Amino acid sequence: MDIDNLTFGQIKKIQNLFENKSEKEKTHPMIGKRCLLRCHSAGVHIGTVAQINEETSTEVYLKDSIRLWKWSGGGLSLSAVANNGIKNGRLNETGDIYLTGVIEFIPVTDEAWESYEKFIED
Repeated sequence: MDIDNLTFGQIKKIQNLFENKSEKEKTHPMIGKRCLLRCHSAGVHIGTVAQINEETSTEVYLKDSIRLWKWSGGGLSLSAVANNGIKNGRLNETGDIYLTGVIEFIPVTDEAWESYEKFIED
């Protein structure tokens, strides 16, 4: 391999040899974003994605989380709830939480977040 004539692909391979896991975890597109997470058996949580298991993407550490128990208005799908918010609902604060079985990440708009805050019960 001639160091002066490396291709972009070769440079990327060399770069990957030196990356550590903490850097890879930060590259997930949802890290640091406020998202609605649908879980296989833990329900629906909304909060800031702090960490994601890089191997599975199904284990997530969520900060400042709230749990969405039920809602009305804003839409039928969770995508609509993440974009439009809700008109009525029941939510509770769960704080920082480690979730397993995450099957969907949906970024939440500021407008939607403001609507959730109105219906937090505790």
